[in-house]
Amino acid sequence: MASSAKDIQLRELKDTVSQLKTMVSEQTELIKSLRPMIDEKSSHEKALQEQVDYLTKKLFGSSSEKRSDDIPGQQNLFDEAEMEQAPSLPEEETVIREHTRKKKAAHEDLFKGLKVEKVVISLPEEDQICPVCGTQMVLIGEEYVRQELEFIPATCKVIEYYSQSYGCPSCREGFGDTEKPVIVKSQVPAALVGKGPASASTVAWTMYQKYANGLPLYRQEKDWKQYGAQISRTTLANWIIYCSQNYFQPMYDYFHRELLKRSFAMADETRVQVLNEEGRRAQTQSFMWLFRSGEDGLPAIILYGYSPTRSGSHARKFLEGYSRYLETDGYQGYNNFPGIRRCSCWAHIHRYFIDAVPKGRQYDYSQMAVQGVRYCSRLFAIEDSIN
Repeated sequence: MASSAKDIQLRELKDTVSQLKTMVSEQTELIKSLRPMIDEKSSHEKALQEQVDYLTKKLFGSSSEKRSDDIPGQQNLFDEAEMEQAPSLPEEETVIREHTRKKKAAHEDLFKGLKVEKVVISLPEEDQICPVCGTQMVLIGEEYVRQELEFIPATCKVIEYYSQSYGCPSCREGFGDTEKPVIVKSQVPAALVGKGPASASTVAWTMYQKYANGLPLYRQEKDWKQYGAQISRTTLANWIIYCSQNYFQPMYDYFHRELLKRSFAMADETRVQVLNEEGRRAQTQSFMWLFRSGEDGLPAIILYGYSPTRSGSHARKFLEGYSRYLETDGYQGYNNFPGIRRCSCWAHIHRYFIDAVPKGRQYDYSQMAVQGVRYCSRLFAIEDSIN
């Protein structure tokens, strides 16, 4: 009986072991099937965390792309030879840089280029008698006291043009070779805008106030009224438009032709918002394009162009006939321009490398993005030294 009980117990244990093996096998298969899912979730979580870090840096991080790369114990990837060449200081020697305060600007620097008027305050005649002996005192010197900046407001005046007529007295008396009197009038310079009162200085000041100082035309209208001139904002707007079309546009076209002759050019575009544009909402984004010549030793040419969209066709139309090098950012709208060899902007590439650096890995030189940042920084340093 004892033997059969042991056999029964042994069989039960064998069945238990078999069941456990089956269970372990099933759990192993389940783990294997879940492992890719876990890896995928971990990869997705890592990508989301990197995205959160990137957006957090964009929202709250420093906008400057400069960083300090001088870390004790860290080798520079690109100037190792220069570091090894420089003589090292003794370990016990400590060098403390002297703090230099920025020099305060003198009055001569603040008002450099302004006309100086010297005002001498004389002693009244009754005070030029010696209070001790009554003798007339003589001037023995003068002392500088202070400077004052005086503002002289603008003034307006009306210029009336008259032409003069000249007649020949001999021809008028019938002594000349003609039967009619000879009269010649002096030529008056043509008006700047139609027959209106606009002068070159008036229109130039209006444009300067609007586009350089940001002063709207309705406020300029009040200024002109204070000067004694009743000029409406509509008239000011007509002056700006007329002079832009008749005087600035030919000059713009000339510089455009000159720019297309250069061997190197740069282009970029930025968003602008235009109010009260016909057929478009005020919130619609438009674009201002910038085209300029490169640093080729010739005078710089900088031209702007407006377009309602960011389509590359606007840049293509502007650069029609240009067949040299063009430096831009990564915008695809500059691709496939006929005859143009496109160059990338290192400043934009540097920015993309900085964005690609993982959080907390700014000095991990095994990261490709960090190597890219260092490479661009080295190029910028070389450029600064050349300049």
